[in-house]
Amino acid sequence: MSEPGPESIPTSADPRSKRPTKRRAITPVSEHANQIETLFKDPSKELRLPNAPKERTSSSLAPPPEIVANVQGSSAGAGSGEFHVYKASRRREYERLRLMQSEVDKEKGNAEWEKQREEARRKDEEKTEKNRRRREKKRAARSGNKKDKDGGNGGMDVDGPSIKGPLPPSRDMDHTTADGGEGHPTAEVPGVIIHDED
Repeated sequence: MSEPGPESIPTSADPRSKRPTKRRAITPVSEHANQIETLFKDPSKELRLPNAPKERTSSSLAPPPEIVANVQGSSAGAGSGEFHVYKASRRREYERLRLMQSEVDKEKGNAEWEKQREEARRKDEEKTEKNRRRREKKRAARSGNKKDKDGGNGGMDVDGPSIKGPLPPSRDMDHTTADGGEGHPTAEVPGVIIHDED
């Protein structure tokens, strides 16, 4: 019997051997791990990422031939080589037509989106203008009330600091007096409750 020794080591695993080690089939996981390991060997090295592929358009494709010398079809009489030529030309033409149609659809979509955006902007401007006119009207009414006052207190005297200036008109305020004349608006001051005792 032979005792274990250098002869029992496979030749490729023997450190004295000049033969390259056997390469095993690489799994996707080990390939990815190998790429990451290579990146981490020199972290200061600049990475070069490939540019994003350019979008294909009908203009980027080769134009269709202007003169077709050998017109062929997919008939049974055509030779086996001619059939593949026909299929390739048909595929190129269908691709060109598909790209042209997608460009038309994109243009329509962009035009429709622009139209919707313009409509929304116009509505916003109309609403803003309407609110601006309403504010101007209120401001003019308020300044008109100040001029009509004859030096009286514009606010209400409450147990504490008085409110300076007239209160803005409110929907639930009553502007008429008991005799039917126009009176001063009455409003509640927040946080103060006034009870009339009978």
